[in-house]
Amino acid sequence: MKIDIERLGLKNVNVDPETLLTFPKGLAGFEVCKRFKLFHEEGKPTVFWLQSVDDEDIMFPVVTPEQLDLQYEIELSDEDCALIDLKDPSQAVVAVIVYRDDAQGGRIDANARSPIILNLASRKGMQKILSEVRPAVVMRGR
Repeated sequence: MKIDIERLGLKNVNVDPETLLTFPKGLAGFEVCKRFKLFHEEGKPTVFWLQSVDDEDIMFPVVTPEQLDLQYEIELSDEDCALIDLKDPSQAVVAVIVYRDDAQGGRIDANARSPIILNLASRKGMQKILSEVRPAVVMRGR
């Protein structure tokens, strides 16, 4: 399978279908996009890109919560776990979509209320909409 990633100026990028992530319910506002490829630019392993293969115009930059000094305790329902075939919490990885907030002078912000939960074993994911986020303060270097 080959896709074009216009935003990064890449053409005919090889994508192994075995490496795709499936979001059975899509992402908020993009429910028709179910299949994504997660990658990073060479030399830039801190920001990953979640590229839709169903609509090549859809791509989200994602980072780990730790990069933003966020810590989550996310409770998943039995339905959530079944959706992404999650049987062991150690298989879950959390990511956060980041974006440039032009209303705030181009400041980089994060969608902390809607983290992405990935089950790396099943290659399935979901976006968990949280009604409340209680950020934790992390002291580094102490």
